[in-house]
Amino acid sequence: MSSPSTPAHTLNLIGVLSESKKIINSHSRHFLALSLIFLLPLSFSLIIFPTLSPPQNDIVSTQFIITPVNNPLPNHPHIHIYIYTYILYIYISLISATATITYSTFHGFYGRPVKVFPALKSLFFTFFPLLSTVISAQLILFLIVLSFGLFITVFVKLSENLGFVIDYGSFYFTVVFAILVTALALLLLYFVMTWSLAFVIVVAEWKWGFAPLRRSSYLVKGMRSVSLSVILLFGGLIGVWVWMNSNDVLHFDVVDGWRSWPFVLQLVIGTSMLTLFLLHSMSANTVLYMYCKALHGELAIEIAQEFAREYVSLPFDDDKVPHVVTVFPA
Repeated sequence: MSSPSTPAHTLNLIGVLSESKKIINSHSRHFLALSLIFLLPLSFSLIIFPTLSPPQNDIVSTQFIITPVNNPLPNHPHIHIYIYTYILYIYISLISATATITYSTFHGFYGRPVKVFPALKSLFFTFFPLLSTVISAQLILFLIVLSFGLFITVFVKLSENLGFVIDYGSFYFTVVFAILVTALALLLLYFVMTWSLAFVIVVAEWKWGFAPLRRSSYLVKGMRSVSLSVILLFGGLIGVWVWMNSNDVLHFDVVDGWRSWPFVLQLVIGTSMLTLFLLHSMSANTVLYMYCKALHGELAIEIAQEFAREYVSLPFDDDKVPHVVTVFPA
């Protein structure tokens, strides 16, 4: 059977980043539109949320105020409603952005037309499958954490029943506990790495629930180091950037902060960069999925079935061919 002639040296983090950048650049207006619809409001909310609090009255309102730095989230009878609403908004925005950007990157990789309306239309078919996959993954991770907590609790109680005295404030207990927590974190990271392609699979292969998790576990074999690199790179960039900008914004201890030019400038820069990080993260994950399929010999089959030619090249734009996936007859 034929196989894609993807150069081996491109099957790494640099290759993934390079290909995703080329796809985005070749359809820049399209990805800009999707970013403005989904990612820009999300980025803005991630940076500004620590500075917001509900109005100080007993009536639930959608109005927010700038909160002083020394009291970012004061006690309020309805604060939990705001927090839960915010979390729900984050989930909806992330799922919507993932669905549309993954759809666009996937079709852009094949050189198909990429338009905003079909991308938005695909959201109606992929939102709930993506949501079910998120719930399935979080359920497994929750059970792992719960099992870890129960194991520690049972072990400690059993030791105390056997007559051992455990000093919870001792240095040794702290070290042991830190080691166990680190082991748990590494285990969770392993599962996240293994399932990194699950959301792309939902969009590209119309699977949902636990099926994309199993499929991702298969495809990521041989590319785990690249998957881990993508997660650590963008996870680190996004996490550090949100933390830095949120803390910087909190330093504007003014009631009318929106009239402060430094405050507005900080928001504009922080939101724009975070939007770019999120966009490239989702696009890079889709390219990683295509590379994993190529490594497992599946990409050539799909290309042969779709184009039915002896030679197929997939340019990412009209001006240059920075990378081509080629199918040669066996």
